[in-house]
Amino acid sequence: MEKLLDENVRSQVVKLFEEMKEPVEILFFSRPGECEYCPEIEQLLGEVADLSEKLHLTVYDFDANPDEVARYHVEDTPVFVLAGKEGDKIVDYGIRFYGMPSGHEFASLVNDLVLVSGRDSGLEPATREYLKEIQKPVKLQVFVTPTCPYCPQAVILAHQMALESPFVTADMVEATEFPELAEKFNVSGVPQTTINLGAGTVIGAYPEFQLLEEIKIALNR
Repeated sequence: MEKLLDENVRSQVVKLFEEMKEPVEILFFSRPGECEYCPEIEQLLGEVADLSEKLHLTVYDFDANPDEVARYHVEDTPVFVLAGKEGDKIVDYGIRFYGMPSGHEFASLVNDLVLVSGRDSGLEPATREYLKEIQKPVKLQVFVTPTCPYCPQAVILAHQMALESPFVTADMVEATEFPELAEKFNVSGVPQTTINLGAGTVIGAYPEFQLLEEIKIALNR
């Protein structure tokens, strides 16, 4: 089988993965035979996982594993979860990728793996403080396309917030793979971050403090 990642990309990723500290579990949910991009995503994740001993990939059949689907609150396929691994325990930080992380979104995947491995969101102290006080669920859905150069910034920021707070979940959603979802939330440009299923909407790669303000407004609606 032909590799998706060429030698140049692999060597760059290996260098970035030298920063990894703790193990990361990649949980991929697939529907064999029904999901167009599932084989390619599984191959990509496998190639990435092979680049570091701190990475491990587990593949689940969506229909055959209802307990795992429920445990990780998986809503559709293809989707994969980036989780921490503490011995035999899997720690779910609410970080999801719906769709193929191709084009610019490959950078989101690589950066997120290093982020989760470090177990540190890297957010500003004021942001951390606010997120620690949140006691209500916050769902961030960042709609992207592979050709969007600003999308990784929005995806990584949402995932940083999910890593910081157990009440925050953050999904990268590849808009062309999930057209019904994109239509539901009136996605006309990317990146678009939908907060709590439409209580708030951010179009563009907002700085950290601005996204935080939009989250505050959405939670008060």
